[in-house]
Amino acid sequence: MRWRVAGLPAVLALAAALTGPAAVAQRAAQHWTGSWAASEQAPEPADALPTADLTGATLRQVVRVSLGGRVWRVRFSNVFGTGALHIAAAHIARPAGAGGIDPASDTPLGFSGRPDVTIPAGAEHFSDPVRFAAPALADLAITIYLDRPPPGETSHPGSRATTYVVRGEAVSAAALAHPLQVDHWFEISGVDVAASAGARAVVALGDSITDGRGAVTNGNTRWTDFLARDLQAHRGTREVAVLNEGIGGNRLLSEAGGPDALARFNRDVLAQSGVRYLIVLEGINDLGALTRAGEVPQAEHAALVRRILAAYGQIIERAHAHGIEVYGATLLPDGGNAYYHPDARSAADRAAVNEWIRAPGHFDAVIDFDRVTRDPSAADRLAAAADSGDHLHPGPAGYRAMADGIPLALFEPGRARHAASHHGARAGSSGAARSRAAGAQHIDKSAVIDKAAADPVSPRS
Repeated sequence: MRWRVAGLPAVLALAAALTGPAAVAQRAAQHWTGSWAASEQAPEPADALPTADLTGATLRQVVRVSLGGRVWRVRFSNVFGTGALHIAAAHIARPAGAGGIDPASDTPLGFSGRPDVTIPAGAEHFSDPVRFAAPALADLAITIYLDRPPPGETSHPGSRATTYVVRGEAVSAAALAHPLQVDHWFEISGVDVAASAGARAVVALGDSITDGRGAVTNGNTRWTDFLARDLQAHRGTREVAVLNEGIGGNRLLSEAGGPDALARFNRDVLAQSGVRYLIVLEGINDLGALTRAGEVPQAEHAALVRRILAAYGQIIERAHAHGIEVYGATLLPDGGNAYYHPDARSAADRAAVNEWIRAPGHFDAVIDFDRVTRDPSAADRLAAAADSGDHLHPGPAGYRAMADGIPLALFEPGRARHAASHHGARAGSSGAARSRAAGAQHIDKSAVIDKAAADPVSPRS
């Protein structure tokens, strides 16, 4: 793979070129599309970095993009900050392992022509466009220097990727000496690529199963990672990016593990560049939390199911209003999980939710994760080959199976036309859209589980 980079003078010239009159024709032929994203939250104390570690500190963070390209911008986030965030310098480069970078690829980022930026509390900020050729499914190292600690951290705790932290300014250092290593991302929320007009993104809105609990750290073995690889291998979907907006512990209806799905919908779905499709996998934590501390009356079970279904309806309405196709993913089995210890009534709640998801006239198509991951002999439990061991989260083989349960035809050109007409999209869910989803509902389970073993993944850490 060849990587081409540009220095700061070229970056500044590019920024001017992309904002002047001469850019009109170029903008007609390409547009910004998200290629990587992460949901943000205020980290819990155990996941936050001490103030001393962020005082005059360099952070090097590695992300994997979906689409490749030659012009990029990075989105920095201070959404959960309590004061202004000052980023004194920011670079991107090709990572070289163990916190190192290829120095020949080191490229500074600019902000309105300056090397630094101050981001107000609650805001996000894109860098200027930068020339940096990178292929699809490439890893990018984003290195920032914080001359003073942020007043309130904005983070994605479940990065499943290692961040390297050292004291002092070292944004261009080929190697970082004795870095602190943590598996969280800080102050970054997206990477966009300037792509052709046909490029588009699918947002995966979910909880820890989407975030990748049980995946291999630095192995990119979430179900969204496997989906991104599959899309690149399929001729009709090579211009489709996957944006993982999962948060561990997340719920539809109440704040836990970051803002609830409805509260973060505008930022994590509608604001994503080039979003055309949405996969919704949320609700298992709402169901589990209901009875975690003890059994409740049946009326509370019924009320919770009604609220979950109403939340799905709100998500569908809001996405359709922006021309986004919405695919409902059935909730995976959680029988035997020690944290939620679901009983028969909890299992009935999950079945009722899944029945609504599968019913025609709601989502534009159905992705049946329940069917492709459950144990054939015990439908309320994950198949042993799919289970990470906690009976709630899949492992890499289970995540591979989930990706295999997603028909790639859902993302081929022309699918998004259904979302432009809301009534047409819903009517189509019982016809063409659901026929495209049929592949997710009739997959031989042993085949998709066994296929995961053939994927080159590292042993679990």
